Formats: sequence, C-alpha cells, structure tokens
Amino acid sequence: MRTNVSFPSAGITIAGHLYTPDGETGGPRPAIVVGHPGSGVKEQTAGLYARRLADQGFVTLAFDAAHQGESGGEPRGLEDPAQRVEDIKAAVSFLSTREEVDPDRIGALGICASGGYALTATASDHRVKAVGAISAVDIARQFREGADGTQDPAVFQTMLDAAAASRTAEARGEGVPVFPLFPSTAEEAAAAGGEHAAEGFEYYRTPRAEHPRAAQSFTWSSVDRMAFFDGFRFVGLIAPRPLLLIVGREAVTSWMSVEAFQNARGPKELHWVDGAGHIDLYDKEPYVGPAVAKLTDFFRTHLAETR
Repeated sequence: MRTNVSFPSAGITIAGHLYTPDGETGGPRPAIVVGHPGSGVKEQTAGLYARRLADQGFVTLAFDAAHQGESGGEPRGLEDPAQRVEDIKAAVSFLSTREEVDPDRIGALGICASGGYALTATASDHRVKAVGAISAVDIARQFREGADGTQDPAVFQTMLDAAAASRTAEARGEGVPVFPLFPSTAEEAAAAGGEHAAEGFEYYRTPRAEHPRAAQSFTWSSVDRMAFFDGFRFVGLIAPRPLLLIVGREAVTSWMSVEAFQNARGPKELHWVDGAGHIDLYDKEPYVGPAVAKLTDFFRTHLAETR
C-alpha cells in the first residue's frame, strides 16, 4: 500500500511515498529510507525498490530531494550535497515517529548519487542500523573527476568559473542560471559522455522511465557546493553497522563503490551483478530481481528484532 506523506527537512517540506506491506496488521516493522539518483524522482527507481522491498515485509519511504520533484525549496533544480544528506536524516526522523515502524530497526538504501549521500548520512546518524547502496556514486566526485575517474581537471575548473559567474548574476537580480543535464538526442549524449551518458539519456529521456518532475537541469550554484563534498570520506565511521554495496560488473562507475568498500571497516560486502551496467540496476528485471533478493536478505538479517 502506498501513502502520500510529507515531512520537514531543515525547514523545507519533503514529499514522499510511504509503502507498507499489504495486509500487514502486526506490530511495528523494520523500515528503510530509499533515496533517488541525482536528477531522479521518487516515482522512478527509488519507488521501484521501495515497492519491491515493501513486498518483502519492510515499511519503506521513497522521497523527492529538497528543491526537486514535488518537494519544496527554492531555487528549483538545486543539487546541494549537505541538504541531500539532511533529507535522509529527516526521513529517518519521520519514520521513527510512525506507529507501524520500529524506530530501532531503520535502514537506508541509496541509489546512484543517493548511495554516496546515504553512506555519509549513516556515518553520522547512529539511528541507521544498516545501509545498502545500488550503483553507488559520489556525485561530487563524478562532477570533479568524471564517471570513469579520468576527466581532465580543467573541466571542473571551468565549471567552477561558470558557477562563480552565476552567483554574481543572481546577486544582480538576473535570475538563477542553470545548465542542462541532458542533450537533445541519444547520439549527442554518447558523443559527449560515452556509453554511460547514453544509458542515462535512454533512462531519463525516453518512455522507459522519463517523468515530468525529474530534473532536466541543475543550478550552476550546485557545482561549487559539490566542490568540497566527498560522499565516501567518512565511510569508516559506519562500522560496526553493516554495509552492502551492489554494483554492476559492467558499470563504468564501479570504481567508486570499490573505493568505498576498501575504505569501510566492516562488516561490509561488495556484491557484483554480472552483466549489469550502472543504470541496468535501476529497472531491468534480470538485474533488479537479484539485487532485491540480496537486499532483502541483508536487511532481514541486520534489522532483525533483538528483544
């Protein structure tokens, strides 16, 4: 069963979908916060995983990040890592007040950019008892270094120049400058960013998964907010709580999950899905099914009732 809910995050109203197991009449259940990828919304892959995990007996919450989707916050299209981490913590706070949720059995699941955000939130919020990630990405690192880690550093310096100019323009009352996240065609996407960009275009800009509220642009001021963020910097603080990273064997971004895994202190597991690219794990059943099965086992084990 899905219920529309809302909750505050640093003064911003966050819109969410709360999923509860069908026919559930028992006591408080374990719960999982599910974060969406950068530019995504709760109706896409976050909602898919939230629904599938609710089918396995968990209460789950998918939500739109502040400044995006149906959530509040101005300017629109702002990607603020600090706020994204705060949103996850606010979602945990919301779940902890629900009568159908056991506040001592709350986990977090991040997908793509929310993988990095979920790891950061968990590191500093001991209410999260277990954390998983699908195709985990530190979005700030992706902007700085590229999806495959080989981007010329000059690219990001140029983006920082544009971000600085945009802040001046905004101060002059010239509006909030933004930059597009996707080109006009799949061919242009592939030419600009290779196979990873083409996969992103095919997911976000075609009937496969496009949604009218998904972000088509970010504010330029998002870029300088990303300059200092590191989604994996404090992954060592997650221990002794468990960490599960699920990664597509063919994902160009897999190096980021590997790095996070290497820096984590454990208990930890890096689970490879053969044949899957980064975005294949968003919605393609040959890959989503095994990922959900792995997540179900992980969260059932680590969010089990102890009293």
